[in-house]
Amino acid sequence: MAEANTKSGSVENSRVTWEGCSVLLDINDGDRLVFARLSAAATLKIGNKNYSLQPLIDCPFGSVFRVETGSGGSCLTRSSPSSEGNNAQESNGFQSKDESSKDNRALVDDNKAQSLTGEDIDAMRREGATGDDIVEALIANSSTFENKTLFSQEKYRIKKQKKYAPKVLLRRPVARSICEAYFKKYPSRIGFLRVDTLSLLLSFANVSANSEALVVDMVGGLVTGAVAERLGGTGSGHVCSAYLGKTPCSIEIVRIFNFGSDICKSILRSSLDDLTITSSSTQNGSLDQIDEGDSSTMKGGLLDHHDQTSDDISHVMRSCKSVKKAGQKAPEEVIKLWKENGFSSLIVAAPDSDTWSLVKDLLPLLSNSAPFAIYHQFLQPLATCMHNLQLEKMAIGLQISEPWLREYQVLPSRTHPFMQMCAFGGYILSGTKICSSSSM
Repeated sequence: MAEANTKSGSVENSRVTWEGCSVLLDINDGDRLVFARLSAAATLKIGNKNYSLQPLIDCPFGSVFRVETGSGGSCLTRSSPSSEGNNAQESNGFQSKDESSKDNRALVDDNKAQSLTGEDIDAMRREGATGDDIVEALIANSSTFENKTLFSQEKYRIKKQKKYAPKVLLRRPVARSICEAYFKKYPSRIGFLRVDTLSLLLSFANVSANSEALVVDMVGGLVTGAVAERLGGTGSGHVCSAYLGKTPCSIEIVRIFNFGSDICKSILRSSLDDLTITSSSTQNGSLDQIDEGDSSTMKGGLLDHHDQTSDDISHVMRSCKSVKKAGQKAPEEVIKLWKENGFSSLIVAAPDSDTWSLVKDLLPLLSNSAPFAIYHQFLQPLATCMHNLQLEKMAIGLQISEPWLREYQVLPSRTHPFMQMCAFGGYILSGTKICSSSSM
């Protein structure tokens, strides 16, 4: 029992999988991306067969597994990195003079080039042949393989390996890998938020250790998990996931991050109504107190004020024993401190809500000179919000950014941009909150 508690408290620093952790399985170099929770009973379907995930437990992240046939049937077996590197180096070599003179003009695809039948392949499997052995047998029994160009030979080999010798890459679920997987499989669930757009959100909002970040996350919890991951759980910072009404938004993606107890305690949830009630009177009272107080408070600057706020919230959190997992309701003492001191940054990812009405209620919750970043899939809601912020004189440094990402294929003699890419990554409105004259 003690060993289990030790593991749960330090999982964020672990480089090895454990039973019950979440993993991202990359099958055949990105052909399929599957999230799974490792256990003795968990299985992965590849082709028409289910394979147990038991061999993946207690293995380092980044390990490669292949389907092997043994005495007990087919199973996932960890392959050595040396053989993977040698195969890649051999297949990606430069063409020789003899190879450069070959072409595929004389080849006719009449399904008669392969002499190895399906019955022969099944017989090889029953005899215990590995997937690599089957691929080599297919190459040896192909009458047109030697006449193909080196590029066509490599393409043929990769196609057969994916079918008869599939490989599974064990990836760690972090903000980047989770965002990439969801963007490829279910982009609508995360509001079509691309990985470069997510990184810009964190940068524009200046999220770092000891930050008190206010997040409105309506994209499944991806932004909340990314902010908590950047906080790291080592400092005194927190992330408040605010929601409209009485029903919290789903943040189920946070569970995929394998956060330890320290980071889970830093993720709190609160209704926007609880944060906005008497917020204006609290701000006016704090301004009067600063004016009447010692001038050394202002000399310390905004950074000292934030450090003191984080220490106060951490002290309250240590006294509250009810917070045990991610997404717990924020205690009233913490909400009171947030109202008095304000948040240090704001991130909004709510594609289904009216941007301006939401930002108008959220900006007063920030401390002065706090940065904010707002994501939306379309430009018009952000343009309207930017225009209203300028009219109300609530923020400065306003700008709308359109992220742009180009992926490249980097191979010997074949380096060029990918032919198919996602040209759209949404828009981000960023700026800095200022103290309006009406509140003075």
